[in-house]
Order: sequence, then C-alpha cells, then structure tokens
Amino acid sequence: MPLILQDDTTFEKQSALFALAIADIVLINMWCHDIGREQAANKPLLKTVFQVMLRLFSPRKTTLLFVIRDKTKTPLEHLEPVLREDIQKIWDSVRKPPARKNTPLSEFFNVEVTALSSYEEKEEQFKEQVSQLRQRFFNSISPGGLAGDRQGVVPASGFSFSAQQIWKVIKENKDLNLPAHKVMVATVRCEEIADEKLRCLTTDEAWMALEEAVQSGAVSGFGRKLSSILDTYFSEYDMEAIYFDEGVRNAKRQQLESKVLDFVYPAYTKLLGHLRFKALEDFKSRLEEMLNEGEGFAASVCACSGSCMLEFDRRCADAAIKQANWDASKVREKLRRDVDGHASSVRGAKLSELVANCEKQLSQTLTEPVEALLDAGGKDTWASIRKLLKRETETAVSQFSTAISGFELDQATIDKMVQNLRDYARNVVEKKAREEAGKVLIHMKDRFSTVFSHDNESMPRVWTGKEDIKTITKDARAASLRLLSVMAAICLNEKPDNIENTLFSSLLDGTMAVSSSQDRSIVTSADPLASSTWEEVSPKDTLITPVQCKSLWRQFKAETEYTVTQAISAQEAHRRSNNWLPPPWAIVAMVVLGFNEFMMLLRNPLYLMVLFVLYLLSKALWVQMDVAEQFQHGTLAGLISISSRFLPTVMNLLKRLAEEAQGHTTPEAPRPSPSLSAHSLRSQGQPNPMSASVPESSVSSNISSSDGDTEYSSPNITHRRSVRVQEAELSL
Repeated sequence: MPLILQDDTTFEKQSALFALAIADIVLINMWCHDIGREQAANKPLLKTVFQVMLRLFSPRKTTLLFVIRDKTKTPLEHLEPVLREDIQKIWDSVRKPPARKNTPLSEFFNVEVTALSSYEEKEEQFKEQVSQLRQRFFNSISPGGLAGDRQGVVPASGFSFSAQQIWKVIKENKDLNLPAHKVMVATVRCEEIADEKLRCLTTDEAWMALEEAVQSGAVSGFGRKLSSILDTYFSEYDMEAIYFDEGVRNAKRQQLESKVLDFVYPAYTKLLGHLRFKALEDFKSRLEEMLNEGEGFAASVCACSGSCMLEFDRRCADAAIKQANWDASKVREKLRRDVDGHASSVRGAKLSELVANCEKQLSQTLTEPVEALLDAGGKDTWASIRKLLKRETETAVSQFSTAISGFELDQATIDKMVQNLRDYARNVVEKKAREEAGKVLIHMKDRFSTVFSHDNESMPRVWTGKEDIKTITKDARAASLRLLSVMAAICLNEKPDNIENTLFSSLLDGTMAVSSSQDRSIVTSADPLASSTWEEVSPKDTLITPVQCKSLWRQFKAETEYTVTQAISAQEAHRRSNNWLPPPWAIVAMVVLGFNEFMMLLRNPLYLMVLFVLYLLSKALWVQMDVAEQFQHGTLAGLISISSRFLPTVMNLLKRLAEEAQGHTTPEAPRPSPSLSAHSLRSQGQPNPMSASVPESSVSSNISSSDGDTEYSSPNITHRRSVRVQEAELSL
C-alpha cells in the first residue's frame, strides 16, 4: 500500500499516455482559475507525456479538447490564447529526438478549447452547454469534426491487440516513473526554503550597504564581509531543511548557492573593475614620477608594472569569498593589456618627442647654413653642404642614440629610427635646395649686381671711364652662371657631375648667339642644354633642367642688360664732363698756327677787351634765346625760331643796358635782372678771373619775347646763375 501511494502519479502518466495513444479525442478537465499557473492544470504531466509520446509513437493527430469548468466573467476569447500559448510553451520545452527536433505541435495534436459554466450557480446554462458539447461528439467523425484526420485508425477486430501492445510499451517505459512522495515533498519544501533565503538576501541591509559601497569604489575586506553574509543564509537553510531528504536537500542547497553566487557576482566583477582601474592609475602615476626623476624607461616600466600587478593580486585575494572559487584571471589579463598599452603609448609619445626634438635641431642647424652656402654659390658649395650634413647628422644621431638607450629597443627598431633621422636631415637639405632653386633668378641678379657694382674690396664702383666694363660684365655673369650651376641639381653624393662646364661652354662662351637660321639649327642639334636631364644626375635630384637653365639665362641677360647700359652711359658722361680741353694735337696746332695772332693781342690789349665784350654779348644772346633748346625740335625749326627772336632779343638787351647805365628799371620788365646788366657793365671795366666766370653761370634762364607772351625756365641754370652772380658782386 505505501508503494502504491508513492507511485500513484506513475499510473497517472501511464494512463494519460495510453489515452493519447489510442483515442482520437482526449478531454482535459481544467479549472478556470488554473489557466496561467505553472504547476496547475496538469502541465507537468503533459510535458512528460509529450516527451515520451514523441519517442515511442509515430505522428497521428489526436484532438486535445480542454474543457474549462466554472467559467468566470472573463470571455473565452481571452482565456483561449493564454491556454494555447501555455500548451505551445510545453511543447517547445520538451526534449525531442533528432528526427523530431523541428516537428510542430499541429503534427501530433489538434488543440480545441471550450468552457462550461458553474453547475451550482448556473445549472440550466451548464446543462445546455453540456448538451452542445455532446452534439459535437456525435458528429466528431464528420468532416471538420473533433476526431481529426484519423490516420492511425485501427479496425475493431484488431483494437484489443493494438491496445495491449500500446499498454505494454508504456508499462515498460521507465521515463514515466515519478519519484517517491517524500522526495516530492522534500523537493517542494527545500525549494521554498531556498527561495525564501534568496529573497531575504536581496533585502538584507548589510548586503545592500556593501553593494552600494562597491558601486562607488573599491571596498576593503569585501570578501570577508560577503562571506559572512552568505554563511548566515546558508546556515539558516541547513537548519530549516535538515529533516528533509538528504539528496534533495543537498541538491537544492547547491541550487541556492548557484543562485546566490549569480546574484552577488555582479558586485564582485564591479569591485574587480575598481581594483583594475586603481591599479592602472597607480601604474601611470608611478611611471610618470620615475620618468621625471630621470630613470630609464624600460626599467621604470618593469618596476612599476611588477608592483602594480602584485598590489592587484593582493586586493583580488582580499575580495575573494570562500563559498566560490571565482577566477580573476580575465580581469588580470585585461589589466596587463592596459598596462602594456599605456606603457606603449608613453613610449611612443616619448620617442616621438625625442624624434621631434632631434628633427627640430637638425632643421635649425641645417636650414640657414645651407641657405647661406647656396647663396654663396661657390665651387665647393655642395662639398661644404655634404660636410655640414654629415657633421650635424652624426651629432643628432649620437644624441638620439644616447637618449633612447633606456628604452631597450631591439636593434632593428633602433636602426630604422636612426635611418629615418638621417633621411629627415637629407630631406631638410633637399627641401631648402628646392626652395632656393625656385628663387634662382633673383639670386643670379643679386650676384650680378654685387659683382658688377663693387670692386674686389667690396667698395661701390665709380664709373670714371678707366674700368673695363666688358671684363667686369663677363666676371659678373660668370659668377651668376656659377650660382645657377650650383642650384641646378642636388649633389649630396660625391659623384662628380659636368653641370658647370656644360653651362659655361654653352652659355658664357657665346654659343647661344647664332645669326643665321641654318647655323642655329646646327647648334640646336648639338646643344647640350636641349635636354630635360643632366648627365650623371638622377631625375629626382634635378632641380633645374638644362632647358630651364637656358631659358633662365636668356631672361637673366635681358633683365641685367639695363645695368650694363647704365654703366656705359655713366662712363661716357664722365668722359665728356672731363674732356673740356681740345686734344693735345689741336692745342699744338693752335699754338703754332696762331702765334702771330697771339703776339698781336699781347702787343695791343684793346683787342682783348673788345673780344671779351663780344664774348659776353654772344653768351648773353645764347642764353636769352636758349639756342640749345630751340635746336632740339629740329635744325630748320631752330633756325626759324632763332631768326625770329634775334632782333627783339638784341633790342631788349641793349635797352636793359641803357637802363642800367641811367640807374633805373622800366616797370614793364618781365622779371628783375638789374644785377645781371650792372654786373655785365662792371665786368667790362674790371676784367679779373672772378668776373670772367660770371657770364657763364649768371645768365637768366627766362626768355621773354617782344610781345611778352612766352617764358622758358630752367631751374638748374637759374640756381647756378644766382650763385655765381652773388659771388661776382661780392668780388666787386
């Protein structure tokens, strides 16, 4: 009898499965209030029956008619979807054989739902609904009836044997055996105790305070405090569940421990996150401090990372609880990656800073010296640049190698960084050379102006007529052409080139000046500058191609031609200003041929006086009529103008002399000139060296016509005349 009580649910499962296997329609009586409950409405039984049926029998559609009794005011159309959803969940949760893994519920069962009112409250309505349900059974095998497809229908003669075989299979299946009654009681009660302890833990004040503290930061003694809290609840569970089945009790305790540990694990992971962050921050601050003290980078990283990881391990041990063996290795590995990443970032920043400083130093020590050397444009310019580049590069590389020795880099990385530094130094020189090559025409003109306008002692030249302008021009052009040859290509290797000789032979020696078109075509065909590359110079090192040099030289000569012309004009002007005496042969001829005339003048001084007066009068007429100005408009126009002005000018001059003799001036005089007339008269009576110079510089530059319509002015002559007149008056 006790065995029957413990195994009463086994028969329930067997009978339910037997009914499903042989019947076309199975009624399942369900209380309306059990809909939606997990442990009610025979749901565990259905789950087991579905699972065994899938494994034992082939698919045949059986109608599951759920009869909901004691229906409430809730409409059936609201209850039916909930019930169908529960049935579908049961079917989805059943473990199916591989062959039936994706078999839908509709392949085995047709689910129908109906409802009956309460018999005690609505008896008449209940009987009416039962009658309607009976009619559905009468017509169950009709098309569309409750019986379904009836694919597995067995003839009546074989029904007995078929039912016996089905029951035999069900009877031999051990999956339908349920545990003993005390096991079921222990399972339910221990589960309730475990749920209660878990619920109490979630509202425990000590745990809530500990969790809140963990959210804000690291908590010292976290493992000890949490272990104490968990021990309390586990001990309470053990005390309350001590009288139940040991196997069930231990199993539920393990489930409780698993749920509790899952519940508190997020706080533990949060704490590990704080510990990792704090350890990383400690590493950063210690590393920065050691680097500021001048320690080597690699040694500093090793020391700081070691102490950081040891401190993290110590804090992780403090955070561990005795109820679980939680592994913090993933967080530790993440901390290790973070430490390595920060160290790599700092190393990269420090190396970048060192490289930037070295590059800045190279730029400062190379840019201006290279510019000065290129501007000098000497024969040894590129040799000096190579020497400068080598010296400064070796200095920078030595300093850089010393600075990175504490980083303990591999040799390949060091060699690559050093090579990058050397390449940068070379690029600085090349960039400056290209920049100066873009201004080569300006440099050439400056060089030409410097050499042409200054002597060997850097003093400005005064074009006195003794200088050889042709030679000076050639030297100046040679210096400019040498500058062009220096800037034509980058010569940082020691390989010789023929650029300077090519330019000098093609441009300075006059091979460009070709008169006839035939000769020009011959020269062009043999012109070494008719190319876009230099011999023995790679295209990447070419700054100015031969064709561009030829064009630049042509433009240079055109723009410096004016300077040479000005120098020639200055020589001619200086030569004319200093050649006021006739040539020596003319002086000798005048002395020989005019000896008798000179002797006559010496014997009779009156002739000298007459000649002097005539000279003064002619000079005055020359100035008054501005003869030189009149002839600038042409010879014929000058003669006509002079002939028309000669008589009025003579009359005006005589009139002024007469007025000067009487001691007053006429009001209609166009400008005051008594000093000129008086001085002229006095000069006739006192011929002395000072007075002899007065007429040449004291002639008025204003010419007034007889009708007073026109005046001609020359400020320079007026100024010289007034100064000389004043000197003459003072001498009188």
